[in-house]
Amino acid sequence: MAEKTTPKNHKNDLALEAELDAFRAFLRSKGHRVTREREAIAGFVLLNHGHFDVDELFMRMKTQFGVSKASIYRSIPILIESGLLAAVYLEDGHMHYERVYGREHHSHLRCSACGRILEFSAPELPLLERRIAEQKNFKSEGHKFEIWGLCAKCHD
Repeated sequence: MAEKTTPKNHKNDLALEAELDAFRAFLRSKGHRVTREREAIAGFVLLNHGHFDVDELFMRMKTQFGVSKASIYRSIPILIESGLLAAVYLEDGHMHYERVYGREHHSHLRCSACGRILEFSAPELPLLERRIAEQKNFKSEGHKFEIWGLCAKCHD
């Protein structure tokens, strides 16, 4: 897992706490309980800037936070609904996720040989999305764009 966590400092602690407060408010608004496990999982997602699957999340959290895999599976749909997390791709039978809260919308290049993932932004994609939706009289709720092939190291 290509995890990048934000270094600890007071400013980041305040931002994380504000984001967790928003998540707690979301849980309450939907009638969900605010649990230690959900807060720990949400905190991990908010600090993680890489792609991960449930197994990777579980391995990182089980010892330090005592979070069960069942709690993670139950929390994933809630995190997606809250806007903190998105399912980004399926690989080897496992869905991979990434934090989306507070991040610019982006797309992915996936190497089919080594599995490397490169992120990119293309400002023309939202315009294309709107134009296609209008042409088809379709109410768009978003898009995912992924290109797969061989990265520079693998196609040489």
